[in-house]
Amino acid sequence: MRWSDYAIWWHVYPLGFLGAERAALPPGEAPRHRLPELVPWLDHLLELGCNGLALGPVFAAETHGYDTVDHFRIDPRLGTEDDLAHLVDRAAAKGVRVLLDGVFNHVGRSYAQFADVTRHGATSPYADWFVPEGGEFRTFEGHSQLVVLNHESPAVADHVTAVLDHWLDRGVSGWRLDAAYAVPLPFWRKVTDRAREKHPDAWFSGEVIHGDYASYVTEGGLDSVTQYELWKAIWSSLNDVNPHELAWALGRHNELLATFAPQTFVGNHDVTRIASRLTEPRHLPHALAVLFTVGGIPSVYYGDERGWHGVKQEREGGDDEIRPAFPADLGDYGLDTQRLHQLLIGIRRRHPWLVHATAEVHSLGNGVLSYTLSGPEGDAVAVALNFGDTPATAGVPARAWRHEAGETTIDPGTGEAALPPFGWSVATA
Repeated sequence: MRWSDYAIWWHVYPLGFLGAERAALPPGEAPRHRLPELVPWLDHLLELGCNGLALGPVFAAETHGYDTVDHFRIDPRLGTEDDLAHLVDRAAAKGVRVLLDGVFNHVGRSYAQFADVTRHGATSPYADWFVPEGGEFRTFEGHSQLVVLNHESPAVADHVTAVLDHWLDRGVSGWRLDAAYAVPLPFWRKVTDRAREKHPDAWFSGEVIHGDYASYVTEGGLDSVTQYELWKAIWSSLNDVNPHELAWALGRHNELLATFAPQTFVGNHDVTRIASRLTEPRHLPHALAVLFTVGGIPSVYYGDERGWHGVKQEREGGDDEIRPAFPADLGDYGLDTQRLHQLLIGIRRRHPWLVHATAEVHSLGNGVLSYTLSGPEGDAVAVALNFGDTPATAGVPARAWRHEAGETTIDPGTGEAALPPFGWSVATA
C-alpha cells in the first residue's frame, strides 16, 4: 500500500479559514503572515484522526484564489514562502502530509504572461499560452476574469511541470488539480509523468464532477479524482428516503475501485455543507458512516467536524458562507459531531484495507440499506442504516459481529439489526 492509502485529509480553504482580505493586497504592502496560524491546528487535525492537511489555494491571486497571478509566489494575504515552508516542516514533524491546490486550467487576468500578451499581442513570447476566441481569449465557464491556458502549448506544459516540481521539492506530498475535467487528458499525463521522474511518491487528485472518472487515472496519469457521484447520492438518497439511489451509487463506486481509490467527501469548499444539505439532522450519522466505511480516500472539510451550517449560493460572494474564518477557540458547539467523526475515523484507522474495499449490499428497500465490506484474513465491516421515521429491520450475513457505533447492535447469530427510526449501526468482524 502507498502512503496515500492511509491518508485521511482535513481540507482547509486558507483565505477563508485565516480571515484574509477579499482581494489582493495593494502593491508594496507587507505580507500578512497568516499561514503559521495553521500550525496550532495540526493537533486538532490529528485528534480528529486525520493525517493530511489539504490546503486550498495559497498562491498569489486576485480574489478567491482560483484566479492565480503567480504560481511561484505565496499570496501576500497568507504570507511568504518561508511561512509555507514552516507549516510544511511542522506538519512533517507530526507525521502530517500537506496537499496543495493547483489551478492549471485557467489564470487571473493579472497573470504576468497574460498581461504581456494583452500588451504585445502576437509578438509576445507568451502568445501561444492562451486561446484566441471571438476577438478576445477563451475564458472558463463564462467567468471573464478566468483566462484558459492553452494546453496544446509545450511551453504551458513546461511551466506547469516546473510549478509541480518547485513545491514538491519543498516538501509537499501532492496536488489537488482544480477543474481537472476541463483539461485534456494527454496534458495531465505529460505533466504528471514528468513530475514523477523526480517525485515518484507524489499523489495527484483531480477535481472531476462528472464523466469517465477512471480515464483520468488510466489515460491522464492521475492517482484519484473527486467522487461527486457518491457525494450526491449520499445526501440525496437520505433526503428522499431512497436507499436505492445510494445502493446504485455504491455499485458504481465498486467499479471505480477496481482501477483506483477515489477521493471521497461529504463536504468541500464548493458545495453546501452537509449539515445544511440534509433536511433531517438525524441523517448526519448515516452520511458519515458511509463516508468512513466505503472504499476511497476520505476528506473532512473544516467545520464539518463540528456540524457547521453553510449554504452555497449562485451569486457574487455566494461562497462566503461555506468558507468562513475558523475561530481561535471552537468551544463546545458541535462537540458531539466531532466525537462521532473521531469514532468513525477510528474504525477506519483500525481497518486500513477499507481504502480499496468494495461494498456488498444485503438489505435494500422500505427505507433500509445494509452492506458489508470484506478485507484480508477474514476481516469485515457491516453497516445497517434506517433512512425512515419508523422502526425497521436490516440484515447482513451472520458472523461474530462486534458492535462499534450506532444505537443498535447487529446480532451475531442472525445478522439482523432492529433499527429504531433513523437508526444506524456499524459492526466489525
